[in-house]
Amino acid sequence: MTLDLVKRGQHVKIVSISDENIRAQAIRFGIAEGAIVLCEEVLPAGPIVLKKNRQEIAIGRGLANRITVTLN
Repeated sequence: MTLDLVKRGQHVKIVSISDENIRAQAIRFGIAEGAIVLCEEVLPAGPIVLKKNRQEIAIGRGLANRITVTLN
């Protein structure tokens, strides 16, 4: 399953980030493979808002569909 299919309120574990550049960007925000995050909000035709610890991060749909996750 990819991150763009996650529903609000679900906890997911980041399994893989396929693109090397995207992986580097995600690590800067504290999201790496193996991280568990909460889907805080899914905006219609907009980004997915993730929460990890006290930080919220908005990830665009184009980026989200390249991040593989599993439900946790």
